[in-house]
Amino acid sequence: MPRERGEKVVARNKKALHDYTIGDRVEAGLVLVGTEVKSLRNGKATLTDAYATIDGGEVWLRGASIPEYEMTTWHNHAAKRNRKLLLHRKQIDKLSRQLEGSGRTLVPLSIYFHDGYAKVELAVGTGKREWDKRATIAERDARRDVEREMADRRKGR
Repeated sequence: MPRERGEKVVARNKKALHDYTIGDRVEAGLVLVGTEVKSLRNGKATLTDAYATIDGGEVWLRGASIPEYEMTTWHNHAAKRNRKLLLHRKQIDKLSRQLEGSGRTLVPLSIYFHDGYAKVELAVGTGKREWDKRATIAERDARRDVEREMADRRKGR
């Protein structure tokens, strides 16, 4: 069977874009067991309460849920186990320096397959306050209204 090409997004963390101001992004590989890969290929994963930590020079994904694969027997995995992320030493050092400031955390934005390999997109996020969230929503609504007006003008309405 030929190897798959391109990207296939499995899960996105939309709440992270609302709750955090996103900084630098980095792509990391995931260490998975076989049934986790099969469950991901079926498109089942959630990142709503997930975060990443740096412990002992290694990066770990915590709180991400990959449900058990239905077609297996007792050889299944734990749905909410901690998963190791694969990054180069320089990338880990850079991320740990960026996380030294207060209010910063390592947020997973999406899980996807890139040329057949499971990847996680991580970002350094700074927590937003309530008024920041309202300002972001107002900017998004204004941008949407402007785009709608431009589309109407192009159509001659």
